[in-house]
Amino acid sequence: MTAQIEVPRRAGSVRALWAGNPWAVVQRGLIAARSSSWIVVLSGFFEPVFYLASMGIGLGSLVGDVATSQGVTVSYAAFIAPALLAVSAMNGAIYDSTWNVFFRLNHGRLYEGMLATSLGPLDVGLGEIMYALLRGLLYASGFMIIMQIMGLNLAPTAVLAIPAVLLIAFGFAACGMAVTSYMKTFQHMDWINFVLLPMFLFSATFYPITVYPEWVQVIVKAFPLWHGVELVRGLTTGALSPGMLWHVLYYVVMILIGLAFTTKRLRALFLD
Repeated sequence: MTAQIEVPRRAGSVRALWAGNPWAVVQRGLIAARSSSWIVVLSGFFEPVFYLASMGIGLGSLVGDVATSQGVTVSYAAFIAPALLAVSAMNGAIYDSTWNVFFRLNHGRLYEGMLATSLGPLDVGLGEIMYALLRGLLYASGFMIIMQIMGLNLAPTAVLAIPAVLLIAFGFAACGMAVTSYMKTFQHMDWINFVLLPMFLFSATFYPITVYPEWVQVIVKAFPLWHGVELVRGLTTGALSPGMLWHVLYYVVMILIGLAFTTKRLRALFLD
């Protein structure tokens, strides 16, 4: 008689959620990326570059200098460049943590197989977010080089924009994956673009927030992208202030909430 081995059900302990190996998920993503089309990846990088070239140079010649919220007067290109840097990090992180995650979750059944191993929901969630961060870092680093060539990094503190955009990408990736875990059809994914587009247009990306009425400014300041734009713009222009710590805190809270919901949702889908 063949003895049957009973697989123990994961209890509610930390080991049920975390095996300490999110890098395994990242490695899997890097291996799978070898067969992906790099044209799709590069398109996300060139989009903000085209915006910078068309609006920063073309429209900038008509607009002239612009005052930032910190009171620093800069050229229009130097005003929108850090905002587009934050946008590029957001786009890179969101793409991987939403559309790619949706396919792996609902069609590829990838996570179901991962969670059948020693990996826990937090390993899977954090691993996917780390992989999305790599894409965000790729976009941000390339765009920073463009900014440096064009002379749009106005202060030595601009080098801190790289860790800043990683924080931004982390926040969007964590929340993007959490939201995607509740999506059931591709039509539901349209809501993500519906939310991202207003953030892109109205988060003081192309003009100062002071052009809005005060009640609109309150709404804009609730957008996560606005906090990212202000953080990166302060670093690239050298206009540092203690208030920038609130932008950092906003993303730390965003990351914690996104990880908590992602972990809870993956466990509910595949382990409970």
